[in-house]
Amino acid sequence: MKKINKIILIALLVIGLLGISSYYYVMYGGARNLSNEDTAFTVTAKSISNEFAANVEISNKKYLEKAIAIKGTITKVAGNEVIIDDYVICNLKELDPSILKNQVITLKGRVVGYDDLIGELKLDQCFKAF
Repeated sequence: MKKINKIILIALLVIGLLGISSYYYVMYGGARNLSNEDTAFTVTAKSISNEFAANVEISNKKYLEKAIAIKGTITKVAGNEVIIDDYVICNLKELDPSILKNQVITLKGRVVGYDDLIGELKLDQCFKAF
């Protein structure tokens, strides 16, 4: 092989490895641990739902992708999904048998979006905040 072909082959391999490494880091490397993060906001389920209903754009800028603590009464528990005050859907990190219907609770989670057709706010990585 000529020297120029070896250089081109090595350069392509390096670029390929960098691309694969970058993709892996972006997709899997930056997982957040909300239990170590400070809570950006502490709100009630009704107040945050009213904020989103009033203005989705402003509320998204304020809350989206942030760790919040949300307080309210559990209206439904279905596996890892908890609904608070009929407005907020929280997907729990782990199944917690101590979380029961009609219980007043504060959960911490990451805001992932608001469904303005149904009027529901969705959080993930939720867990009991003490």
